[in-house]
Amino acid sequence: MFRPLLRAITYRRGVFLLLGGVILLPYAMTAGLLAQMLTSGDGNLAGVLATAAVAFAVAVVPPFLGGTRELEITAVRALLGVPLPEHDRRRPMPLETRLRSAVWFGLHLISGAVVGTILLIAVPLALLAFTERAGLTEGALVGADLGPLRADNRWGWTAAGVALLIGSVYATAGLGALAATMAPVLLGPSAAERVAVLEAQERRLAERNRLARELHDSVGHALTAVTLQAGAARTVFDRDPDFARRALGSIEDLGRTALEELDAVLGLLRDAVPPPTPGPTDGETDAPTLADLDRLLTDDVDAQVDMVEVPPAVSREAFRIVQESLTNAAKHGTGRVRLRVTAPDALVIEVANRIAIEVGAPTGTSGGRGLAGMRERVRLLGGHLTAGATDGIWKVEARLPRGDET
Repeated sequence: MFRPLLRAITYRRGVFLLLGGVILLPYAMTAGLLAQMLTSGDGNLAGVLATAAVAFAVAVVPPFLGGTRELEITAVRALLGVPLPEHDRRRPMPLETRLRSAVWFGLHLISGAVVGTILLIAVPLALLAFTERAGLTEGALVGADLGPLRADNRWGWTAAGVALLIGSVYATAGLGALAATMAPVLLGPSAAERVAVLEAQERRLAERNRLARELHDSVGHALTAVTLQAGAARTVFDRDPDFARRALGSIEDLGRTALEELDAVLGLLRDAVPPPTPGPTDGETDAPTLADLDRLLTDDVDAQVDMVEVPPAVSREAFRIVQESLTNAAKHGTGRVRLRVTAPDALVIEVANRIAIEVGAPTGTSGGRGLAGMRERVRLLGGHLTAGATDGIWKVEARLPRGDET
């Protein structure tokens, strides 16, 4: 029951409401001055009306301004304790947001006038009652007969003063709670702004998923190749030092390439600002494409790669699909790998080699997300991917639509 009297938020909200009353004072003074000019009958009526029109225009403009909304949001967050999102200066304010802000501004002024009036009545009466009861003043309440309260009833006026102060605090707490409830409705983001925020979050999550796939495909491929090359070099180091030297050189090149790609991806992760529009990011435009397939080919790959013209996004994803397929082939297969990249109507990628151990899907023993990542890439492009084993041969086939089909 007495909680509102003891909570600091009650008095902070009271300060917020009184700010509305302070802002209302120039409006009230101007209105009073114009009313006096109209009722005096001494001045020029046309001039008074023109002055009133200008004053009205000046008074109406501020509630619709973005700066006013920003100040109100700051005050609401600091004094009402409502966690509203900050006003975005970069976006133009829609009409609906301006109208809601104007309604809030008007209600703020009205509630400030109510709280200010209550305090202007309650505080002086309570002080007079206290001073009379304490004997500091004499006859201050003469003529202040109010129902059963007579001017000489000091105990009665003291009790009334206490009740007025407590009632003022409760009224302030109630209006403050109402203002805190209405603030998100009138000052919060509009439906269009909420949709824009959700779209920005979706783009950010999509970008993070893309970067995770890039890390898995590029670094995973390099580590797999490095492991295989190092194992082969160790096995034939004494018998075939020339092969061992070539393997070590390949390991060096793969490590350097992986570090470059890792640095590029980490550079994007350090940039916390999401792309403002759903267009390609710098990381996407710098990613390898089908034109860079040579870096993936080794002596164990029989490649048939046709020159195809596809959009950059398709070319980037096709490179990663080839990279992941060759990585799986090296990790789980044996013998030579057959790679075909053709484009009779759609872009077709085929990778096949013999399975070293019959274990089903290659990713099943490693816990990786290679095959799942390839399926996701193909699905996002509107294509189709099949992967499976037939007679001990594991084959991955991806069909991606060309530019005229996307």
